[in-house]
Amino acid sequence: MASADLRQELDCSICLSIYKDPVNLRCGHNFCRVCIDRVLDTQEGCGVYTCPDCRAECQKRPALQRNITLCNIVGSFLSTRPDQEETGIFCTYCVDSPVPAAKSCLMCEASLCDKHLRVHSKSAEHVLCDPTTALGNRKCSVHKEIYKYYCAEDAACICVSCCLIGEHRGHKMESLDEASEKKKEKLRNVLQKLTTKRAEAEKRAQSLQERRREDQGKAAGVIETVTALFRDIRRQLEDLEKRVLSEISWQEQRVSLSVSDLIQQLEIKKDELSGKMRHIEELCNMSDPVTVLQEPDTGDLCDTEDTERHDNQVRGAGDLDVGPISETLHTLSDIITGINTGIYVQEATDLLLDVTTAANNIQISDDGKTASSSHINQNHPVTPERFQCDQVISTRAFSSGRHYWEVDVSKSVRWRVGMCYPSTDRRGYESYIGYNNKSWCVWRYNNQYLVIHDIKWIRLPDNIPCDRVRVYLDYEAGQMSFYSLCDPISHLHTYTAALTEPLHAALWVVDGCITICGGVRSWEKLPLRICPETGDITGRGV
Repeated sequence: MASADLRQELDCSICLSIYKDPVNLRCGHNFCRVCIDRVLDTQEGCGVYTCPDCRAECQKRPALQRNITLCNIVGSFLSTRPDQEETGIFCTYCVDSPVPAAKSCLMCEASLCDKHLRVHSKSAEHVLCDPTTALGNRKCSVHKEIYKYYCAEDAACICVSCCLIGEHRGHKMESLDEASEKKKEKLRNVLQKLTTKRAEAEKRAQSLQERRREDQGKAAGVIETVTALFRDIRRQLEDLEKRVLSEISWQEQRVSLSVSDLIQQLEIKKDELSGKMRHIEELCNMSDPVTVLQEPDTGDLCDTEDTERHDNQVRGAGDLDVGPISETLHTLSDIITGINTGIYVQEATDLLLDVTTAANNIQISDDGKTASSSHINQNHPVTPERFQCDQVISTRAFSSGRHYWEVDVSKSVRWRVGMCYPSTDRRGYESYIGYNNKSWCVWRYNNQYLVIHDIKWIRLPDNIPCDRVRVYLDYEAGQMSFYSLCDPISHLHTYTAALTEPLHAALWVVDGCITICGGVRSWEKLPLRICPETGDITGRGV
């Protein structure tokens, strides 16, 4: 009985089986790790976690501590009673204390330990099998006989009576062992397929984990670069602020000294004028006309040139020279340029249209940037590279790296902007970009916007203002993204494909003209990525 009591103490209160990898909560109760994890998962989002036994509450998900002592006890218990824990079935006749069953008798519908098995009937009717609790499942529910055969037509186990006089009479019969081996063979095939699929899933999971580690490493590198960049910007701005304030302070002191000198001169001049004023007042109060007339002339006391000279000196002394300050502030533009250079490198390579691929109704401008629809046959030479339809591609092809370029479509009503392989057909219906599996594009037609590839299209919202399109290409990632650069900037679509050939920029124009703006820009310094779900450019703004 003590053994039975101990056995009950080793049961998990959740699964009601013996502990597997026991862990405990703060309240002291023990559970199987898998069992308590499932319970805590169900409590996610409730704001509180509770113990299944005592309902002790915890605001945060409790940490699970492995109960090493209990784990050792379970291990010792299982090592001394392996049969009991392996089957969990006990002898039917050992009523005083549970004893592990060695066999089960299908006829008696009872389980027997080694002791009772020795005295059990040895007749053929008493069929023994491994310990089981599903004894009723081994007998025919109609004839109460043990199953002997398998009916292949009805996929059912049957007894002898079912075979001879029952509803299965005349059906194709197999022995249980034969039918079991056939089913096992099918199960082995299924198991082999599942094993292969699981191995593939594990391989994909490992690949994704490696990619996640790579992305984390790249993100850490981006963070380090951006942090260093902003740290340098702050340092440059602080230095610039000190220089500007120092220049202003120096000029303020210079102006102050000049004004102080002028003030001192004017004070002296004021004293002189005061003395002369007193002398004139004395003359005005004299009664002797001879003395007044013999006094020298005083007209020079009000010389306007002397007054203007002093006024100019005052104005000149008060002017703040903003030239050096402005020159210093121009350093801000150098800092901004440094930011752009620090984040991405601009590759000054122009993107030109290849006139040797232009259709005869497409006119290419002299600078190779604009494709115009023309009603005049251009009489281009007939070559395998030339399109029959209203299309043209770029001279340059991209086989690696990350690049983007912009296209002005404001002067065309119906247009397509995209990319294609050089092996794209040049004749026939399937040569249109988007109408084959070798090209991708954005298409504006009848005031509707579509993205199309391999004659499969996705309709975009109709209210998108789109006078300028930006195309992003990340060749290694196989991602092509399209943006409308009108205010606000809108992400139109991102294609993801396993690229097998270089890519050319491609244009389709049936009215007006389309112009490539500037050249191609490439970014290489930071590991930037385009998110296929959102089209966001990771690492810099659009």
